[in-house]
Amino acid sequence: MSLDLSPRPGAASTSAMVAAQTRMELRLLARNGEQLLITLVIPLLLLVAGTRSGRVVDLGAGRPIDIVTPGVLGLAVLSTSFTSVAIATGFERRYGVLKRLGASPLPRWGLLAGKSAAVVVVELVQLLVLACVALLLGWDPAGGVAPWAWLVLLAVLGTAAFGSLGLLIAGTLRAEATLAVANLVYVLLLVGGGLLVPLSRYPDGAQGFLALLPSGALGEGMRTAFEGGTVDLLPLVVLAAWAAVGTALTARTFRWE
Repeated sequence: MSLDLSPRPGAASTSAMVAAQTRMELRLLARNGEQLLITLVIPLLLLVAGTRSGRVVDLGAGRPIDIVTPGVLGLAVLSTSFTSVAIATGFERRYGVLKRLGASPLPRWGLLAGKSAAVVVVELVQLLVLACVALLLGWDPAGGVAPWAWLVLLAVLGTAAFGSLGLLIAGTLRAEATLAVANLVYVLLLVGGGLLVPLSRYPDGAQGFLALLPSGALGEGMRTAFEGGTVDLLPLVVLAAWAAVGTALTARTFRWE
């Protein structure tokens, strides 16, 4: 009886390659202290500070923790799907990682699928940790199960919108410029983008503009979901529109090297 020991070269299955890429993306994220700070530590600090924020910022009627928590959940989506994706992808393009991966057996859509899967895993951990901490701090969401279903839908739309914008920046700007722009946009949206503070607390002239930003739409959608168990159509349309436009622009302008 003879054994066939001849080599059988060939690529792994696409699903196996995507799974391997997802694991690699998660390991790279875990090694990056700056991204971990943005994705989890900052939202946690803001959540804890939210129990006393009513003394500093006028959040309107209601308990500060109930108002701030939905916005912090939206911030978690922003930090992971936009800031982290933009910075990581920008430096991968600078160092030639994307170029090499683009020439590997892993299809380019598989690379994007691996990145997307890693983002989803991180967001699930973020949202679970933040929700548990908020509940321990006294958060009392209304509406029963319905708000959590809306949370999933808003998180998906928000991830698509911010993720496409992050890739748009990373695929067109130099890595250093991507780092600066991504962090600047993050700070601007955090401070005045309608995420943490309800739109009703902004000047009348700014409310309409902020409602059309993905940050304002995500924050307001999260708040209305956990206040009454439902979401208006406008935030969903705004997030879907940003996702569509961002994806179209990224497909036309993204450079792999």
